[in-house]
Amino acid sequence: MDRANTIAAISTPPGAGGIGIVRVSGGDSLRHLRAIFQPHAGSCSFDSHRLYYGKIAHPESRKVLDEVLVVYMAAPKTYTREDVVEIHCHGNYLGLQSILELLLFLGVRLAEPGEFTKLAFLNGRIDLTRAEAVIDILSARTRKGMDMALDQLGGSLYDRVDLIRGSLVRMRAIVEVAIDFPDEDIDIIDHPALLTQLSEEIASPLARLLAQADQGKIFREGISVVIVGLPNVGKSSLLNTLLQEERALVTAIPGTTRDTIEEYLDIHGVPVRIVDTAGIRQNADEVEAMGIERARKQIEQADLILFMLDAARGVEEEDKQLFESVRHKPLLLLANKADIADQQESVEQFVAECDDVPFLQISAKQHQNIDALKDTIFAIVVGSKDQWQEEGCAPNVRHKDALQRAVAAAALLQEGLEMFTTSDLLAIDLQECLDQLNAIVGVTTTEDVLDVIFEQFCLGK
Repeated sequence: MDRANTIAAISTPPGAGGIGIVRVSGGDSLRHLRAIFQPHAGSCSFDSHRLYYGKIAHPESRKVLDEVLVVYMAAPKTYTREDVVEIHCHGNYLGLQSILELLLFLGVRLAEPGEFTKLAFLNGRIDLTRAEAVIDILSARTRKGMDMALDQLGGSLYDRVDLIRGSLVRMRAIVEVAIDFPDEDIDIIDHPALLTQLSEEIASPLARLLAQADQGKIFREGISVVIVGLPNVGKSSLLNTLLQEERALVTAIPGTTRDTIEEYLDIHGVPVRIVDTAGIRQNADEVEAMGIERARKQIEQADLILFMLDAARGVEEEDKQLFESVRHKPLLLLANKADIADQQESVEQFVAECDDVPFLQISAKQHQNIDALKDTIFAIVVGSKDQWQEEGCAPNVRHKDALQRAVAAAALLQEGLEMFTTSDLLAIDLQECLDQLNAIVGVTTTEDVLDVIFEQFCLGK
């Protein structure tokens, strides 16, 4: 352990809470704890992984900063595989900050974002896929996202990638023997057998992992759904109904919503950022026009547009013009106020002209067809519920890029085996495929990539 590089940070979020934790990691952790901790019993042995009750006080002025529980955890059975100290105090951020400042005064360095988890990776306690899973756990917005992150933390992605890596290593061993004995190349390499191994143990598993990447991104990061329509079609009512709370003002006065209103909801495990926008119309006043401009920006960023019609009023020319302006985006057409639909014929005629755009009749006010709306949103973005058959994990964007490169290398390897390419050329494609998988689990990941990954963490983790 590097005693000159002991680090500390507050590991609980800002704000008031029952408990706050200051975490310290490094070779001098226990020495600094001894300097500032006053045990209630007068003395303590600091047995590893045992809580002790007492107070934190300045070593010079003896001023008491807080009443605490502390725990010393001896390496290597710790999160970072270094000596670790945790100070559990009252969850007042001023108190936590004062204890952290005292540690910094004693010579401890403030930890960088994600540095505790980075140490866990660098010290071999976890691989890179597990480290990235920690980020997903901290940022998960749905139970489904949390479950996927926990699976990855448990090693589901690592295990799948490691199986492919093992097959590549065995194949490389055969090819390298052939390189050492070039005159017996054809006899050493059983091309049909290696092609079968490549298909069953490498190419197919890689393809399954890659196919999950986009769905994994949806469950991990969520989607943006924007409600669009003319004033008074019921956009705010729909938002309130989906959220099951009165989040947006609802009146009969056109232009009530003058800004975008955003909230998250869980649709079958997908975190959905639902955005209510100002009704888009001509001749709006200055403030409403600003809201309309923001609405148009949200539309361009949306993954899905809920385009709302008023079934009680029918489809007007302005509806059609607005629809054409968002036609380039993924769309779900909604006819609201189905409970009082007086102009059903004009709505049906408009839907028939919309080239198979998905359509649903709802009543936001009466909560009609809202479950069907959620099912339809999920089906458009993800597919059917039965279609989502994950095998314990879903790769992220970094993994997807490496998997795409690995798939390309595997394709070249297949082509080489089919054409009886020389062993040295086969070895190049084998190594490229293996390098990409090694990058996923962190065997050959560059320092720049590691910095990008861990700077996504919050302080103290």
